[in-house]
Amino acid sequence: MAPRKTQAPEQPVAPAGELRDGFKFRSGRLCLDLPASLSARLKAEPKDLLETPHDLGRWLVAAGLATKDPKPTDEELRHTRELREALYQLAVARLRNEGLDSKARALVNRWAAEPPPAPQLGPEGLTWTRGGVHSLLAAVARDGVELLGGPLAERIRNCEGEGCALLFVDTSRSGQRRWCSMSGCGNKAKVEEFRRRQRGEGG
Repeated sequence: MAPRKTQAPEQPVAPAGELRDGFKFRSGRLCLDLPASLSARLKAEPKDLLETPHDLGRWLVAAGLATKDPKPTDEELRHTRELREALYQLAVARLRNEGLDSKARALVNRWAAEPPPAPQLGPEGLTWTRGGVHSLLAAVARDGVELLGGPLAERIRNCEGEGCALLFVDTSRSGQRRWCSMSGCGNKAKVEEFRRRQRGEGG
């Protein structure tokens, strides 16, 4: 009889859809979805979608980490932005096969060491205790440690869409996924390629 495989603990189930309350969730991992909250990162004037503590509360709900706005503070917003940039820096380093910045790594490890939300057995099944925003950020940081320190780190990709800075985990069988989203950047690229061909035929 083959030994049973151990399974990772269940995580809160995130709402469905790539676009939720104005935020993009296209990476397949929370630790890469958080960096996506800095929109147009590669452009001269990026837009921070986490401009206020209320925005952070909206993101936490959209990410499936909270059922209602946990009312983050200004300090927690600042901590979130720091964690976001550390995760992005480390993911890009993995993507480029570069060394991991020690300060970014220490920051992510510090958050990963915080107590995460705990699973509880409620009257209707699985529920999660909330230790506040700190515990929710710990869950994101732990996801980052598992991804960046595991075999899937080799599957981190940068979307090939023009001007798109979104990172994602390529879980396709071929390992040749090019776009953060086929309905987003992938569709735009197909439309542009079709137009180029039409212009060539017209000439």
